[in-house]
Amino acid sequence: MALDTLAKLTLAPWLIAQGRAVRRRALILPEPPGPRQGQTGSGPSRSLLIVGDSSAAGVGASHQENALSGQIAQRLSKTNHLSWRLEAKTSATSQSTLNHLKILPEQHFDTAILIVGVNDVTGNVTLASWLRTQHALHAVLNQRFGVTSILRTAVPPMEHFPLLPQPLRWTLGQTARRFDRALSRLCCETPGAVHIPFDLPHRPEYAAQDGFHPSEKAYAAWSDLIVKNI
Repeated sequence: MALDTLAKLTLAPWLIAQGRAVRRRALILPEPPGPRQGQTGSGPSRSLLIVGDSSAAGVGASHQENALSGQIAQRLSKTNHLSWRLEAKTSATSQSTLNHLKILPEQHFDTAILIVGVNDVTGNVTLASWLRTQHALHAVLNQRFGVTSILRTAVPPMEHFPLLPQPLRWTLGQTARRFDRALSRLCCETPGAVHIPFDLPHRPEYAAQDGFHPSEKAYAAWSDLIVKNI
């Protein structure tokens, strides 16, 4: 049995109480304003779909141009004519993201960036169920949107989220690490899928005001990691 699973069983009342307390006191930041699709730049054509949860939606930034999608678009437009679209929502899980993709109008994209995992970890989704949904997400991106390159950013290291108290922080961090190791293996086994480690400094300026989402400085560094892989 994984250590985080054992901790959840042993410390269940304490962890549940901490989770409820975090929800009560958490600062709720909005998704930033700004365009969620567009065309920009010149050069070879490239189309990009960004899908995911509140981090993909840019929570923690003041405007979409300073969030992940805007930062990525700015960088890629220097060498490409980029057509891009953002489909992301606060509190999105892997399953809700899959459901959303299934009802979107079909459209071709060369590359998809898929950012999910945190809400699955906090929602106590099992690893087996989570992996089945990741396979389904890859399939729908391939089949409905013609995506040939899927970039998977790592499930972030939740043990460094300032908002979370101990031992909840450690427990969720261990689960996130377990999910991310499985995601890395999945990408190694999936043609066209790339796992991008969440290799950002764990410093205060990289956390948003809520202690849970990235800051604009973190979005800039994160976009650099993604664009290097594109």
